Amino acid sequence: MDIGIDKINFFTSNLYVDMTKLAIARNEDPDKYLIGIGQSKMAVIPPTQDIVTMGANAAESMLTNEDKESIDLVIVGTESGIDNSKSAAAYIADLLGLRDDIRTFEIKQACYGATAALQMAKAQIALNPDSKALIIGADIAKYGLNTPGEVTQGGGAVAMLVSANPKLLSFEGGSTYLSRNIMDFWRPLGHSEALVDGKYSSNVYLDFFNNVYSNYKDKTGFTIDNFEALLFHLPYTKMGLKALREAKKDADAKVSAKLAHRFEDSRLYNRQVGNLYTGSLYLSLLSLLENNDDLKSGDRLGLFSYGSGAQGEFFAMLLRKDYRKYLMNTTNEFLQKRTRISVEEYEKIYLRSLHYENNSELDLDMDDAQFVLTGIKENQRQYKNRI
Repeated sequence: MDIGIDKINFFTSNLYVDMTKLAIARNEDPDKYLIGIGQSKMAVIPPTQDIVTMGANAAESMLTNEDKESIDLVIVGTESGIDNSKSAAAYIADLLGLRDDIRTFEIKQACYGATAALQMAKAQIALNPDSKALIIGADIAKYGLNTPGEVTQGGGAVAMLVSANPKLLSFEGGSTYLSRNIMDFWRPLGHSEALVDGKYSSNVYLDFFNNVYSNYKDKTGFTIDNFEALLFHLPYTKMGLKALREAKKDADAKVSAKLAHRFEDSRLYNRQVGNLYTGSLYLSLLSLLENNDDLKSGDRLGLFSYGSGAQGEFFAMLLRKDYRKYLMNTTNEFLQKRTRISVEEYEKIYLRSLHYENNSELDLDMDDAQFVLTGIKENQRQYKNRI
C-alpha cells in the first residue's frame, strides 16, 4: 500500500521586511544577507498570528469536507508552543471543525518535529488505510533585534494531508536517523528568543547530513545518480547549498548541474519567507513542486530533516502520477501580494509580539487572514474565524 502526502499548503503573514533595507539599517553590505545568507525577504509575524492561527490558515484552504470527516489524527510539530500543557493541535482541530473522535497532540524537537509527525502519520495510515492525518509544521523564529541571528528569522506554517494512495508523493522504504545531545541551539523556559552557537550549529548540521545520507546510501545501495532532487531543512537557504555541495562531491557534471538547478527551484519560497523551523524542509518541498517543470512521476526525491539539539533524518519520496494536477499553485501569488513594511514598523511589531498581556485585545487592522488571535481573556487565547 502506498502512503504519502496527498495535499500540501503554506501560510505566512501578509507582512514582510526587505532584506536589503534591513542590511542598510544594520550597517551591513546587502550582499551579506542576499548572497552570504541567501535571503531576500523575511516574513514579519504580527501579534494576531501564532502557530495556531497560521496552522489553521494553512490547512483550511486545502481541506474538503470529505477530508475533514476522514481525519482522525492531527499532529503539530513546533518549537514555538503557546502552552506548556495543551497542544496547538487541539486548538487547530477545533478551529477547523474536525470530528471529536480523533487524536491531537504536539511534537517538539527543534526543527525536526514535522518530520517525526510525518513518520507517525505513516504508521497510523498503515494500520488504518481509510483514515487521513493532518500534519502541521508551524513556527515563529526569533533571535532578537540587532543580533547575529536576526537575518535568519521568519515564520509560517506548512500543512500536509497524509493518506493512502496519495496524489502528490509516496514514501519509499525506511529512513536513516541520528540523535545526539548537542548544545548548538536551545531555548530555555521563559525565553521567547532562541540561543544559538551559529558556527557550531552549521558544522553539526553538515555532520549530521553526511552521516545520515551516507548511511542511507549504504542501506539502500543508491548513489547520488538515483535522486532527481535533494531537499534540505533551510534555516537560511545558503545552509542547504552547503549541504548540497557535500552531496555533489561524487557526482558527474550533468548530475551536479541537475541537482543545483532543482535546488534553486526548492529555495525560492524560503528566500522570501525566512526560517520556518519545523516547516522549513516542507516549504522547500512545496517550492520545488510548484516551480520546477521537468520532474516527472516516479522521480525520487531525497529529503534531509534536521533539528538542533540534535536530530537528523534522511528519507526518500516518489512523485505520483499526474501530481502537478493536484497542486494548489497559490503560493507564488500569495507571496507577491504581501505588504512590505519598513524596518521601523518591523521592529515595533517584533517588540509587541514578545509579550501578550492578560485581558487585552489586539488590533486586527494589519491582518487580513481568516483565522486570527484577537486577544487574551483570563489567560486564555481568544481565536476568531472571520468567515
